[in-house]
Amino acid sequence: MTTPATPPEPAGTTPVDWSAHAAVLFDLDGVITPTAEVHMRAWSEMFNAFLSEHRSEDTAGDWSAYTEADYFAHVDGKPRYDGVRDFLASRGIALPEGEATDSGAPDRAPTVKGLGNRKNDAFNAVLARDGVSAFPGSMALLDHLRDLGTPLAVVSSSANAPAVLEAAGLADRFETVVSGAVAEELGLPGKPAPDTFVHAATVLGADPGSAVVLEDAVSGVRAGAAGGFAVVVGVDRGAGAEVLTGAGATLVVADLAELVP
Repeated sequence: MTTPATPPEPAGTTPVDWSAHAAVLFDLDGVITPTAEVHMRAWSEMFNAFLSEHRSEDTAGDWSAYTEADYFAHVDGKPRYDGVRDFLASRGIALPEGEATDSGAPDRAPTVKGLGNRKNDAFNAVLARDGVSAFPGSMALLDHLRDLGTPLAVVSSSANAPAVLEAAGLADRFETVVSGAVAEELGLPGKPAPDTFVHAATVLGADPGSAVVLEDAVSGVRAGAAGGFAVVVGVDRGAGAEVLTGAGATLVVADLAELVP
């Protein structure tokens, strides 16, 4: 635990009075850890390889290069296969759904699930090679909330959330982790639906109206707003403060250190 250089100021000196809330629900990638950057690279590599491999075929749709704008508009914060579907739909590209076992290899007929699995393989390779550390500001807030005894959860669209938390040494900080795999197992629709956040709050024994959501993705902010949570903090890692506010964020910060008294 990091020891502050000076005694902490009384609660309420930041935009959120943490002691007034029954639970805090964190998105993972881009909020706690910089793994959103890894996801962005993995999505870009996968989609641009797919578009390049098939753009010469006589098929309908827009096959121009995938960009960062596509990530924020169609992919960010969503369950993996939903991200594939929404991006392809934005380009007018139709693919069969496929099977969960599809590899997405270039020599195989492309499917939605195959492309999603191909992206996941790229993400796991980078995570295994480089590891991950939490943002310092996020660690400061986690330490503060631990001192308060506030129940915490991670709510992530990524099936890899438990592995990322283990790699970052944070698995013991959260009473529950609602990952993409858990959502699928329980039949919960992913963000921007509020169901995964509401489920996490219920597990922690909190009503949404007494809990805080922290999200960097537009889809996640929309989920928090739709769930009726007391505070929805937008963490601007590139989506833009105005966009996050428009999606329903109660307040927007650039780093979670701004929320530590």
